[in-house]
Amino acid sequence: MPDVTLTVDGKKLTAPAGTLLIDACKSAGIEIPAFCYYPGLSLQAACRMCVVRIEKVPKLATACTTTVAEGMVVTTESPEIAQARKSTLQLLLGNHPLDCPVCDAGGECELQDMTFKYGAADSFYTEPKNHRDEQQWSPVVYFDRPRCILCYRCVRMCGEGMDIFALGVENRGSASVIVPNVPTQLSPEHLPQLDCEQCGMCIDACPVGALTSGAYRYKTRPWEMNHVATVCTHCGDGCKTTLGVRSVTDGSEIVRGDNRDKSGMNGDFLCNKGRYAFDFNNSAERLTQPLVKKDGKLTPVSWEEALTFAGNKLRELRDSRGPESLGVIGSNRTTNEENYLLQKFARSVLGTNNIDHHRTADFVTLATVLQGTTGRFASQRDVASASAVLLVGGDPTSQAPLTAWNLRTNVRLNKARVYIANHEEIKLRRQAKAFVQISEFGYGALAKYLSGDDAAAMAASTVAQADELSSFRTAVKSEEAIVVLIGNEVRGGELAALIHALPNATFALLGDYANSRGASDMGLLPDALPGYQPLSASPLAHELNAPTTPGLDLLAMFDAAATGLLAALYVVGSNPIARYNIDPASLTNTFVIVQDLFLTETAALADIVLPAASLYEKSGSVTNSYGDLQLVSKAADRSGTRSDFELIVRLADKMGHSVNRLVPFGKGLRADMGQSRGAQSGEADRHAIWLMANNLEPKLSPFDPFAILDEIQRLVPGYDKLSRLQLLSANDQHLAPASSGLVQISNRKDLVLPSSDTLFTSGALTRFSPMLQDVQRHQQREVADHLAAG
Repeated sequence: MPDVTLTVDGKKLTAPAGTLLIDACKSAGIEIPAFCYYPGLSLQAACRMCVVRIEKVPKLATACTTTVAEGMVVTTESPEIAQARKSTLQLLLGNHPLDCPVCDAGGECELQDMTFKYGAADSFYTEPKNHRDEQQWSPVVYFDRPRCILCYRCVRMCGEGMDIFALGVENRGSASVIVPNVPTQLSPEHLPQLDCEQCGMCIDACPVGALTSGAYRYKTRPWEMNHVATVCTHCGDGCKTTLGVRSVTDGSEIVRGDNRDKSGMNGDFLCNKGRYAFDFNNSAERLTQPLVKKDGKLTPVSWEEALTFAGNKLRELRDSRGPESLGVIGSNRTTNEENYLLQKFARSVLGTNNIDHHRTADFVTLATVLQGTTGRFASQRDVASASAVLLVGGDPTSQAPLTAWNLRTNVRLNKARVYIANHEEIKLRRQAKAFVQISEFGYGALAKYLSGDDAAAMAASTVAQADELSSFRTAVKSEEAIVVLIGNEVRGGELAALIHALPNATFALLGDYANSRGASDMGLLPDALPGYQPLSASPLAHELNAPTTPGLDLLAMFDAAATGLLAALYVVGSNPIARYNIDPASLTNTFVIVQDLFLTETAALADIVLPAASLYEKSGSVTNSYGDLQLVSKAADRSGTRSDFELIVRLADKMGHSVNRLVPFGKGLRADMGQSRGAQSGEADRHAIWLMANNLEPKLSPFDPFAILDEIQRLVPGYDKLSRLQLLSANDQHLAPASSGLVQISNRKDLVLPSSDTLFTSGALTRFSPMLQDVQRHQQREVADHLAAG
């Protein structure tokens, strides 16, 4: 739209035609107060706080419903306007309780701020306030009716934003009240209940303390916490969560999670896991002391004893039985720097390619099939702005909530066209322009059909729907640009066929955990180096001095252990015994080291257990399913734990390996600038020269993750494009694998195992999160029973 020029408080502004006056003023630094207005939601004009004086308009106008016009002259602050806003506040405060000292919104309350600004402390009303008891609608949502100012933000957020419509308005006029979707008569407790996704978006949208969080209420005040923005540890979408942290006797604990600063790619969105499921971090079941098996029992020991024993044993087994007898299993919840360091430890210190992790999507196939192309990898932000999106498989509502939020918002605000092919009738079907239901194993046939093979129609579909499939294919193929989101049901040859069928599309896979993509990118694979580089004939292979023979994958390692061929297994942040239902007896003759947060099924079998820090207790970076790199900031701390990064470095040191060769730190890396050509001096020269060329200083500590990030940026194709300024500014940046030189593997085994997590589960962390368990019980038993009774 063309720009228009207007004058606000004597200041000339320019804004696109059609822009709301409140938004135009905000972008120019002129704040207009509002309670009911919320960006991205429908206009309500219910609170009348945003009134302004517009020249030639006979009465005050609401800035939230007025669009800018050429030559418009606006006054946002005057005695008349101040008195109008004060009168509005007096009406709102007429029945509002004076409980600011105990209200959870105190210090962050918009009503409180406006009252201070406009001086509405006095009132013309002498009637007693109408009190109502607070109600618990769910384990995470509480409602205090007298505090509600009826702005309807919560109703619109739940309906328009989340597409749930679990909140509504009952009665009219002064008797109006917000009510949940499970009425009193269907509740055994005779209290209203909330049946929804328990995301808490209504709480963040509430401008006062009417809706409060069950995880945070009455625990502390905002000014008593440190607020740290970091990346959520749960699903693979890469949401930023702002953690409220306070000091305790054994470190610091997390007491709140939200994203009110809207600083990440998720804007103001956060699902229930990102908002509430931080409580695993505070669990009393956290490991806080190293354990060593003595006389068949895990016994607490000192860090020195545990690390010395682990290092000596690994060195002994490597030297006596060979590097091929050792195995390493990594994590998809640890940082990129830790994952890169772990694969370097395996290949350079242990001398083995027996390294793998729980794979939740086929990122290797995606990278290798798209090599030779540019601009074919979609980002999370693309989903929010694309004109057309094809979703094949997966259920983003449960598995990737931010992706679902972006799809809904894109359809609602930008009229995006969404096409869905799935074997289930997922919730996002409501937003779909076209939907086809295919058979559970029909994704390969669908790929063939999209390629033009009409004979594949019958194999793709569960029912006869030839016309629907034909119109679906025509619509998808007619899109000039389309983002294709692929669930983890599609992998291997089927994934390759689908990519080849849509040559003009950009693609993204939906992985399951915070760093599933990063674990794959960083080389936690037995047959590929970081950046999907081949094990031989690549610069990275030379730098790492890695073995050239592919190693054992995760399942093959346990097969080798069962036959006595695997002497030692080092497991970092993973629980393969439970995840893959592996017989514990297979590890009877294998020396096992586990570092984890909890005593999982795998840790219980270990000879040595090392307490590790969570993602919320460390620094580094992670890469979401789309390839968006983000900074991880340390928020909390737990006495007795150490980061995985530090544990790997200390283990290498106890094995007698030079720490300088594992982590390029300090000025000890300087060499003779290349006159001699020893392997280590050559590596040191290249790294020192690269640092100098990029205006970076050598890191001073072997425990500094950015020392390894320097090496990642220097050596890993794709990650050489990252911007330090963007990363350190906590901005996301989209990275893609190199367009050439990637590993080529024929007949690759399908080792992708979807986690099958829901909105209320998060792998092994579920059992250690009381809030997730409470919400599960609420959804599965109470609300389900109430609705069934109705």
